[in-house]
Amino acid sequence: MSNKSLSAVGETPVALPAGYAGIHSGIVEVLDAARRATARSVNALMTASYWEIGRRIVEAEQQGKRRASYGEQLMERLSADLTAQFGRGFSRPNLQQMRAFFLTWPIRQTVSSLTVS
Repeated sequence: MSNKSLSAVGETPVALPAGYAGIHSGIVEVLDAARRATARSVNALMTASYWEIGRRIVEAEQQGKRRASYGEQLMERLSADLTAQFGRGFSRPNLQQMRAFFLTWPIRQTVSSLTVS
């Protein structure tokens, strides 16, 4: 790689300082690592949020004696309200998947997490 670079198309080449390539590649590595870590964090938070949404739906459905149609009414209303407030991602099928996610992957208390009184 040469020590000169075009600063913009059609402009005169600009001399780069010594060690520029190393500084540039180091910064690129930092930014790439930060973006990967951010994506992992966002994915983990969204997964936890979807599980929690599913938990709340299941708990709302199980309160008291409900008629069979209550669950569908709940899902339809939640879907409309959440979509209006947050946009895409809260269709009735998506909410049903969040509910199923909670039911499929419940957090069970382990023996080691029990506190002894």
